[in-house]
Amino acid sequence: MTSINSSAVKIDSLHDRVLEKASETLGQSGQNVDFSDRMKNALTEVADAQKQAADSMKAFDLGIETDLSKVMVDQQVSSLGFQLTLNVRNKMLSAYKDILNMPV
Repeated sequence: MTSINSSAVKIDSLHDRVLEKASETLGQSGQNVDFSDRMKNALTEVADAQKQAADSMKAFDLGIETDLSKVMVDQQVSSLGFQLTLNVRNKMLSAYKDILNMPV
């Protein structure tokens, strides 16, 4: 029963972090920020998530980290970030091709 309670506390903590990050991001939407700056920040965050996932996996393999759920969450966050980045790239490439094929 204790592991369920500790898992619930960890999930609540992750939920709070996600809500905090979302409110920070939405708070910045009123400011005048370049698209290139937003893309650069997003790519940096994805790279950081991938590094965190790799580090947590390595720590788990070495026996330093014992919480498998944390490692799996880090892996999923990394995977979702990469998939989102790939989809944004595909949409941007598609838009570029559409503009390129427009008659002048």
